[in-house]
Amino acid sequence: MNAAVRAVVRVALQRGCRPYIIHEGYEGLVQGGKLIQEARWQDVQGLLAVGGTVIGTARCKSFRERHGRLDAACNLVQRKMDALVVCGGDGSLTGADLLRSEWPSLLEELAAAGRIEPDAAVTHGHLSIVGMVGSIDNDMCSTDLTIGAATSLHRICECLDSLSSTAMSHQRAFVVEVMGRHCGWLGMMAAISTGADWVFLPECPPPLCAEKYGEDWQTEMCDRLSQQRSSGKRITIIIVCEGAIDTNLRPIRAEDIKTCLESRLQLDTRVTTLGHIQRGGTPCFADRYVATVQGVAAVDAVLRDTPDTPAPMIGMQQNEVISTPLMEAVRLTRQVADHINQRDFPKAMQLRDPGFARGFRQYMALTTEDEGHHMKPSADHGLVPLPIAAGAERVRIGIIHTGAPAGGMNAATRTAVRIALKRGYEPVGIHNGFSGLVRDEVRPLTWSQVEDWQTLGGSQLGTNRDHPRPFDTMDEVSPKGIDAYVDLGQIAYSFQKHRIGALLIMGGFEALTAELTLSKARRLFPAFRIPMILLPATVSNNVPGTDFSIGTDTALNVIVQSCDQIKTSANASRKRVFVVEVQGGNCGCLAVLGGLATGATAVYTPEQGINLRRLDTDVRHLRNKYADEDAKGLPNEGRIILRTENASKTYSTDLVAKILESEGRGQFDARTTILGHLQQGGVPSPLDRVRATSLAVECVAWLDNQLRHTRTASGAAARPYGPATAAPQPPERFSLGFTGADTSVIVGIRRAEISFMNIEEAMARADVRKRRPTDSWWAKLGDLIRTLAISQPGAPVPDIWASG
Repeated sequence: MNAAVRAVVRVALQRGCRPYIIHEGYEGLVQGGKLIQEARWQDVQGLLAVGGTVIGTARCKSFRERHGRLDAACNLVQRKMDALVVCGGDGSLTGADLLRSEWPSLLEELAAAGRIEPDAAVTHGHLSIVGMVGSIDNDMCSTDLTIGAATSLHRICECLDSLSSTAMSHQRAFVVEVMGRHCGWLGMMAAISTGADWVFLPECPPPLCAEKYGEDWQTEMCDRLSQQRSSGKRITIIIVCEGAIDTNLRPIRAEDIKTCLESRLQLDTRVTTLGHIQRGGTPCFADRYVATVQGVAAVDAVLRDTPDTPAPMIGMQQNEVISTPLMEAVRLTRQVADHINQRDFPKAMQLRDPGFARGFRQYMALTTEDEGHHMKPSADHGLVPLPIAAGAERVRIGIIHTGAPAGGMNAATRTAVRIALKRGYEPVGIHNGFSGLVRDEVRPLTWSQVEDWQTLGGSQLGTNRDHPRPFDTMDEVSPKGIDAYVDLGQIAYSFQKHRIGALLIMGGFEALTAELTLSKARRLFPAFRIPMILLPATVSNNVPGTDFSIGTDTALNVIVQSCDQIKTSANASRKRVFVVEVQGGNCGCLAVLGGLATGATAVYTPEQGINLRRLDTDVRHLRNKYADEDAKGLPNEGRIILRTENASKTYSTDLVAKILESEGRGQFDARTTILGHLQQGGVPSPLDRVRATSLAVECVAWLDNQLRHTRTASGAAARPYGPATAAPQPPERFSLGFTGADTSVIVGIRRAEISFMNIEEAMARADVRKRRPTDSWWAKLGDLIRTLAISQPGAPVPDIWASG
C-alpha cells in the first residue's frame, strides 16, 4: 500500500495536482483536522521498503451513516479536493462509490446548513472516485493480483519452508491455517509453492472424489496421506484456509484435521496458525511493482474521469494495467460468496482469475493420483488415472538443464517427473548438460528422488553453457560463453543409446539456440526426430515467446532486498550514491523492473546505453537534489542507480561511479556494488515456484499430446491412447518422424496465459546478436523510473495502460 501512496503522490505532483494524505482511512476523512495533510515530494520518500500502511487504516462506523459522510464531504470541500483515490477491499470501495453517488445531495445539505459556501455545489459538483484493491486474500474479481497478496504469500512460504525442516526432524504432521475467508488463493498458491500434501479451500470443498468417498473427506485425506507415508515420506504438511468448508458448508477447522490424523493415522500432529504475520514484513518485488504502476494509472484515471462514467477500479489483467467499473467488480466478488453459500462451487471457481483455476487443476494432478497411471482429461479436476499395462516399456522423456542456473528449475523438474510418471512415461535426468549427456550421465528419476526439490535453488541436475555444435550455415545461433561445443553426432548417439523419445529443455537463450540446433539437425540425425519443448528458465528474462522466465522473479526479489540494505547503508552516510550492477546480459529487464521496485534514481540498460550526456543529466539532478535538501534542512537520502552488466563496454560500473563522484563536486560520494551470482541462487520465490509448476505440467501435457497424435514419418496416424492402449507405446526407432517446426516449441506465459510457439517463430522474434527479444513488454516502464525519482511538475508521465 505504501508503494501505491508514493506513486499517487509523486505522479499527482508531476501532473500539477495538489495531493493530500488522509490518515486512518475513512475515520480521518470524517474527523478531518490534522488527519488530512497536504503531501510533498519528500513526504513519501523511503516508503517502498516499508510494510503495512504508514498513513494508517481504521474501521469507521460513522462513515456508514449519512452524518458521517456529511462530515467527510465537508472536509473534502473545505480543502478543495475534487477526487479520492481509495486503496482497500470491497467494503472500502463500496463506501467510496456511495459517497460519490450521494455527493450532490450532500453538498446541498451542507450548503443549507451553512457549513460550506453556497457556490461549492457548482465549483465542486463532481467527486471523482478511483479504487485500487488492497487485499492479501487476492479476493477481488476483475483483477488477477491485488496489492498485498504476493507479499503475504512470501510470508506463508517462509514459514512453511521452516516448518518442513522441523517436521522432517520429528516425522511430524503439521496443519497450517492461513487466511482466506471466501478465497483460497493464498492456500492454493502456498500449497503449490511448498509441495504441501493436502489443501482445504473455500471454493473447492472436499471430498474431491465424491463418487468414491461421498461426503467423507476425512477418509479421502487419510487414504492419500497413508499412501504417501507408506512410500517412505517422513513429513506431512496440510494447509487449511480459515474459511474452509465441506460440501455441506460445515467449517473445517485445523483442530478437526489434527484430531482426524491423530486418531486414524496415529500421526504426531501440530497445528500452526500463522495469523497476522501474513500481513507484515517488507513488500516483495511483485507488490511494489503492482502498487506502483496501479498508482500511476489511478492519477491518470482521476484526470480523465467524468460525471457520466462509473467510478473505475484499477487492476491487473493479462499482465497489463486495466480499468474496470468499480461496483461491477464488487458485485462479482460478492457473488463468489453467494455461490459458495448456495453450494454452487463450480460457479464460484469460474469467477476467480484463470490462474487460480489452472493452479487448482494442476495441484490436483500432482497430488491426487499415484505413480503407475497415466492421465486423461476429466470434467472435475482435469486429469484422472488410467492403469499402465503390466510390463509395458515406457517412452523415455529426457530432462536437461542448460545455461546458467535459475530459481525454479528444480521445482519445474520435480513437477515434470511427477506428471510424466502419472502419464506412464519414464523421466530421465540428463546431468550436467549436453556434455554430461555424451558422458552417459543419464539416470532415471523417481518421485522419491525429486520430492523435496520444490524449494531448492540452483540446479540439482547440474547445468553449464556447453552447446551442441551449430552448422556453419546457422548464422542465427549465437551461443554465449561456450565452455565447449558438443558434437551433434555424439549427442544423437547418446539419444539413441539412452532411448530418449522426447526432450524437455530448461534454460535461457542457450537452451533456445540448442533446441534450434537439434531441430535443424533432424534431416541428418534421425535421433532428433522427437518432440522437443523448451521451458524458459533464466534470470535475464531474455527469451522470446514468454513475458516471464522462471528465475526472473527470484532475481528481482534478491535485487530488491539487496538494494534495501544498500540504501540503509547509504542513508547512514547521507550523501552517498550506490551504482549497483545487476545481471541480464544484453537485456535490461532486471534493471528496469528492479529500478521501479527499489526507487532507483536512474537505470542504465543495454537497450538505451550510456553516454556523457546521460551521465551529465544524472549528475546535475543528483547535485540539485542534495543541494535542495540542504537548503530546506531536509534529511539527505541515500540513492541507487542500477546498471545492467552489459549496458556499455566503455562506461563500466566502476567508471560510472568515479564520474558521478568526480562531477558531484563534493555534494555526494559514490560507491559500487556488483550483485553477481546472488541473483541466481537462494530459495526460489513463491511466484517462480508457481510458474515453474504450471509450465512443467503444460510441457509434459504437450509432449504427451505429440506422442499420442502426431503423424508418423510414413504418414500413418499415431495411435491415440485409450482404454485398449493403456500406456504410451515406445516409438519404433526414428519412425515417428517429428520433423515439422510445430514439434519443436517453447512454452511461455504471455499476457498471463500459457502459450506455445514453435522454435523458428521464437527465433524470428529475437535479436540473436544481442540475445534478447525484439519486443519487450517492460520496456515502456523505463521512463517511469525517472518520473518517480525527479521532482519536476509538468514532466511527462509514460503511458502504462494496456493497449486498446
